[in-house]
Amino acid sequence: MKKILGIVALTLLAILGVAPAAMAAPPTDIVVADAAGVLYQPQLLAALKEIDFREPTKVAVVTIEGENGTDQINSDVLELARAQHPEWLSADEQKWADGLFIFAVDPIARKVGTYMGEDRKVSLSKQEAIQESTKDLFREAQWTEGTIAGVKKAAKLINQPWYLSAGFIITSSIVGGLAVIGIGTRAGIRANNRRKAAEHLKNGDAGYSSVSLALDVTELNAKTIPGESSYGSLVLEKYRLFMTEYLQARELNEQSHAFSKKDLSTAGNVKVVKKYAELAAQLDTLDDVIGDTNTLLNRYAGWEGAWDRQVAPLRADLDQLPPLLEKSEAKGLPSTVALASLHAHLTQRLEQLGADFQSSRISPDAALDTLRGMNEELTEALKQHSTAMIDQFTKTKSEKATMEKAMGSTRQQDAYGRQGTILGSVYSWSMFYPVHSFNVGYASGRSEVSSDRSQASSSGSSSGYGSSGGSFSGSGSSSSF
Repeated sequence: MKKILGIVALTLLAILGVAPAAMAAPPTDIVVADAAGVLYQPQLLAALKEIDFREPTKVAVVTIEGENGTDQINSDVLELARAQHPEWLSADEQKWADGLFIFAVDPIARKVGTYMGEDRKVSLSKQEAIQESTKDLFREAQWTEGTIAGVKKAAKLINQPWYLSAGFIITSSIVGGLAVIGIGTRAGIRANNRRKAAEHLKNGDAGYSSVSLALDVTELNAKTIPGESSYGSLVLEKYRLFMTEYLQARELNEQSHAFSKKDLSTAGNVKVVKKYAELAAQLDTLDDVIGDTNTLLNRYAGWEGAWDRQVAPLRADLDQLPPLLEKSEAKGLPSTVALASLHAHLTQRLEQLGADFQSSRISPDAALDTLRGMNEELTEALKQHSTAMIDQFTKTKSEKATMEKAMGSTRQQDAYGRQGTILGSVYSWSMFYPVHSFNVGYASGRSEVSSDRSQASSSGSSSGYGSSGGSFSGSGSSSSF
């Protein structure tokens, strides 16, 4: 049997050997128009830059804040292009521009759409395949991950060579029989494990190398952190754990590099390498916090940059607050009025706090205390706004519980991103309520509730652009999830 399978495999390789190699080209440009506010752009942009298309392709990612039960994502995307991105249209404005791929999702109407220039055009069945690759993730409100999955699938199918087409693969699999399929599946799983392991190993080595090179500096920083400072003492507690975990990371580094290529084909060993990567990233973040703590509390040279990193999360929250307050469903709520007032108040106080700290009118500990208090004020106001928004949208206790769960989980996940600050490293995630996580959680919860209300809705594909599209006939379609 092994000899037969070997002959079949060699035959297939010979066939594939005459086919030209496909070009690998990362996106020439990435544009994100996140009107629904559900995407975590640092993760999204980093992932999209690593995706290779077969031809140089511009990628546009669009989120639409539609209404439950509507089916107008196609026309909404076209309207956005005409109003804000005319470069997405062909010269005669009747097609999508060449070299362009647009991925769109409406988390409220629960629609996903794919659109492309004529030179990137794929069949309707392939468009449906791209959309289908996202739906399990979108149903779980994993908007960023679903978008990444959709663009990856698109990169695989757009300009796909004949020898990678489904028809050719099916024919080849028939020739090889079920045994070849079994071998191919097993080989695919092992190859995927090796790919994951290589990525984890690369990330782990980058973090571990950074921590190792700065180990002496980190130790020196820890030695000069003033222990009488409340924040200094809390960070020093973290440093004691830091050294223990660094030794653990060293062991994982040696273990991960001792694995052979064959070893890394198994899922258990991939988990070891993943653990190494996660621990190295955690240590790389903590040594920066230790450095910032020493610099800030002692007012050493460069304290201005350390201070900017501490206030950056709150500043980002304040920048994202106005669009949240402008949502149609937020208008007229007392919590909206309270948040608007707090936004103005905190913006002014943050500027004054920075000025007071710079002129030494306030100590580092007092400045961090004030910053913590401002975060707590915003968190409490967002909690009240969350309750008001949920009460307004939901109709039953079950719907309310669904939205509370969605908003709570995204809040916890988003707060972990603040671990690179002094406050974020020494306090529980429950102290923070990032505005970004409010947006994502609310959209996710609302989408899940809307899905429960309309389970009987059709999930068929739609390729028209509605009456507002006029004679526009660009390639694209959408479907429900």
